[in-house]
Order: sequence, then structure tokens, then C-alpha cells
Amino acid sequence: MAENEFPGWHGTTIIGVRKGGQVVIAGDGQVSLGQTVIKGTARKVRRLSPGGDDVICGFAGSTADAFTLLERLEKKLEATPGQLARASVELAKDWRTDKYLQKLEAMLIVSDGKDLFVITGAGDVLEPEHDIAAIGSGGNFALAAGRALMDSDHDAETIARKAMAIAADICVYTNGNLTVEKIS
Repeated sequence: MAENEFPGWHGTTIIGVRKGGQVVIAGDGQVSLGQTVIKGTARKVRRLSPGGDDVICGFAGSTADAFTLLERLEKKLEATPGQLARASVELAKDWRTDKYLQKLEAMLIVSDGKDLFVITGAGDVLEPEHDIAAIGSGGNFALAAGRALMDSDHDAETIARKAMAIAADICVYTNGNLTVEKIS
């Protein structure tokens, strides 16, 4: 099979919701290769505690690439304790300029409870409007559902769970097996 014919890894859905002094990042557990589900219980949301700071992260894309980025982010956070924005910008700069990192295919949603960012390989550190961000194959479905729920009385975790359930019903690369991390 030629390289360009390989079906490729697909999908995940990660959502970050900030509401009522709480931030929740939730992610599904499905990993697919082409039309085949390889694993349904992957853990794509993690808690980092570099230097005692609590940061939650969710990733979409290649798992090995995402772990490389999480390790780099953790080092940046150790170098700049309590400064998630600065660490995120430093990671994005490295990602954009380092020839090795440029080949990494992943995206991150990160939060320290105050800030909520999407970090991309294009050098972007985006702070979403409306206190909600979503990435991955079902990201747009989860984002739309989450934004519709933001005006409700639901807390951040309930909004994230409901939005992920809607995305899982629509996106074939997303399942309902969630990992949820909260931070206040």
C-alpha cells in the first residue's frame, strides 16, 4: 500500500468549557484507523502538575505527537511557573520554528482554571470567545452544542458532557467513553 493510500488515524473530540469559576476539559476515548475502531478507551485528557501548578490538557491528533507536545509544555511550565499564557506561547513558537516539531500533527486545549487556550502547530495560541473551545473530528459538533448550552443553568461539566454526547451521536470518529478533568 502506497503511503498516500494509507487510511490514516482519525478522530477524537476534545472540548473545553469555562463557566462559573470552573473549567472542564472532556475528551472521548475512540481511536480509529480508517473505518476500524482500534481502541475505545483511550485517555486524551490529562492533568499536569509541573512545579505544583495544576494544568489540564486535552489533545487531538497523533498520540505520539501529542505526548511530545505535552512533555514540551510541561517543561515550559516548569520554566515559567504560574504563567500558562507565556508557556503556551513559548511552546507554539518552538512548534512553529523547530524542524522536528513542525512535523507533529496534533492540537491541544489547555487550562489552568483562569485561562483557556487552543494551541496549534501553526503557531497559534487562541483564547476562545464564549468561554468554550473544541478540537478534533467532532470538534465543530461539540462546539455548536456547547455554545447552545452556555446560556442554560448547567455547570461547565454538564455542558461538556452534553456537548460530547451530541458530538458522539453525529461524528463516527467520536464515542461516548469520556475522560473529564476539572479545575477551579
